[in-house]
Amino acid sequence: MHRRSTTTAVLALTALTLITLPGCSTSAPSPAPTTRTAEPEAAADNSKPGKVLTPEQLRERLLNEADLGQGYTRKPERNSGRDDVTVIGCPALEKLGGDAAAGGSLDFPNRAKAAFTYTGSADSEVSQELYSDTGTRLSAGTGRIFDAMVSCPVYQVVVGNTPVKMQTQKLTAPALGDEQWSQLITSTTGGRSSIVKQTAIRTGTLLVIVSGSPGLVDTHVEKALGKAGSPS
Repeated sequence: MHRRSTTTAVLALTALTLITLPGCSTSAPSPAPTTRTAEPEAAADNSKPGKVLTPEQLRERLLNEADLGQGYTRKPERNSGRDDVTVIGCPALEKLGGDAAAGGSLDFPNRAKAAFTYTGSADSEVSQELYSDTGTRLSAGTGRIFDAMVSCPVYQVVVGNTPVKMQTQKLTAPALGDEQWSQLITSTTGGRSSIVKQTAIRTGTLLVIVSGSPGLVDTHVEKALGKAGSPS
């Protein structure tokens, strides 16, 4: 069954992949980060916000060019939501589309986002999303989306008239915060492939998602969590 929906949450997690498709290039994935031996709760004790944060407070906790280092340029904000998206071949995501369109999943009202281009040996991108809600809602919404995406190793997303082959692989997330999720998404269209890594960390009432080139995600995820929990 083909189901047409806005799939807000799915697009939130695959936005960077779909946006960069026209000029994407094939790259090799980084190995999954090694899980640290420290207990997650102990690692996050100093960074747990005790209340739900407003969008203004979240924006203050986003990474900036100074945090990332030389070679990073912030991209203008753009709306990644689209109405002409169809998920094919993944019942879990097709079913989830109705919840997303109704405002569930990652459609939390308190959010902030920043995206950056890195001009190193090759142009790469990394983005950060911050959400704040009760720990229970963040946990349920994030887990539902990640579980649905990795439940289908291969499926298709049609954006407008463009078919995109999607492949997802569950990865070991770094032992940070209270809960962690990580996955590798390979999108292919027109014979070209793009690889995006996404790592999500929940600590208390704060959810941090870092997406982009695998190496950049590994480099900056802990820094993103640190600033989000204790803004300078």
